[in-house]
Amino acid sequence: MVRSIKNPKKAKRKNKASKGEDGSSSSSGPSIPAKVWQPGVDKLEEDEELQCDPSAYNSLHAFHIGWPCLSFDILRDTLGLVRTEFPHTVYFVAGTQAEKASWNSIGIFKVSNITGKRRELVPSKPAADNSDMESDGSDSDEDGEEEEVQGSGTPILQLRKVAHEGCINRIRAMAQNPHICASWEDAGHVQIWDFSSHLSTLAESETQGAQGASSVFSQPPLVKFKHKDEGFAIDWNPLVPGRLVSGDCKSFIHLWEPTSGATWNVDTTPFIGHAASVEDLQWSPTEANVFASCSVDGTIAIWDTRLGKSAAASFKAHNADVNVISWNRLASCMLASGCDDGTFSIRDLRLLKEGDSVVARFEYHKHPITSIEWSQHEASTLAVSSSDNQLTIWDLSLEKDEEEEAEFRAKTKEQVNAPEDLPPQLLFVHQGQKDLKELHWHAQIPGMIVSTAADGFNILMPSNIQSTLPSDGA
Repeated sequence: MVRSIKNPKKAKRKNKASKGEDGSSSSSGPSIPAKVWQPGVDKLEEDEELQCDPSAYNSLHAFHIGWPCLSFDILRDTLGLVRTEFPHTVYFVAGTQAEKASWNSIGIFKVSNITGKRRELVPSKPAADNSDMESDGSDSDEDGEEEEVQGSGTPILQLRKVAHEGCINRIRAMAQNPHICASWEDAGHVQIWDFSSHLSTLAESETQGAQGASSVFSQPPLVKFKHKDEGFAIDWNPLVPGRLVSGDCKSFIHLWEPTSGATWNVDTTPFIGHAASVEDLQWSPTEANVFASCSVDGTIAIWDTRLGKSAAASFKAHNADVNVISWNRLASCMLASGCDDGTFSIRDLRLLKEGDSVVARFEYHKHPITSIEWSQHEASTLAVSSSDNQLTIWDLSLEKDEEEEAEFRAKTKEQVNAPEDLPPQLLFVHQGQKDLKELHWHAQIPGMIVSTAADGFNILMPSNIQSTLPSDGA
């Protein structure tokens, strides 16, 4: 189980490195061709340094809000259901992990002027071997003669802080009413907040309240419920507004039912079935009374709130702690799970009665999986983050095609130098963040992923995900 950030220190500005390729930093002797570097596999020699390959991204930005954030969520907005044109604007909510309990806050913030490029999937020229990414909103891909700049300048971060006693283990916004958020704190309380006034202020402001805002607002939560212990598992129901489940480290899961727009009834009789800490919860995308849970005991359970407090089904999922799960909203029979041993699996829930429901299992990561999430735009695509400081994107529909690979290599000549043993389903590897904790796809901007780590946030849009490219004539 890997969750807390050890010895958190205030994030500092510094150059980012390693999001694609490495090369020799020595100026003497013949140049060495750049190659893909695999964490945990390849060693970095003393005369070598990692370098970001900006040509791999349509957009890449970094920022922080002060203290590290273990958890965040992207808020649904009214700017458009499917947005493909730069510059972009995104709203977030995040909880801090400060040194002292009284220094913590929940940040409600807007990042606007997120710029990027439209690129050809097969580059016509070798990419420039420079441009390490800089933090705090700098755009890593300002160079490139063959690329069309869509938007200019650096992103603008506007921030509102609400005081919070204690570190925030996890925070989630209600999809139907994104100003309503639920937070798990390390003293064992789950709290529900109304951030509508802060979001209204951010929406009305174009340039005010930029990064570094010092004001911290004092605001009571709408509801506060004490679990038997602290926890990390929480999820809003996508079908019933206000319905919530929360799970703790004592293995108890509680159901929250809304009684009005600002009050909830929390069932004090918990769902019981796991033998250890409940690590994550996910409601079914199609059945309003069904949710899944995963646990340190290595199992995944399926629950139906109409059938009492025992699990409807439970099965051994991994040989170690199951840290995270994600229920596919486009293919509701598919459930992904990430384990403490670095493996992650895909299950077809229709096969549970037959015994083995695993349809795919990957051992690429060598350290604990910290986050996993299906794309809301491509049913076969998911993203994974790990304690090995990698964020990977996978397309389960892909298979190895020797003829296609040979044709692509011929077009790109020496620009492609990937390891031979990479799984064919691996689409993209993002590096450079330290101690990755959580990632989310943006539901309204195809191809955009946001991730949080000990050293801050990244916003990335890989150039090889076709859905990030505007259609012809757009």
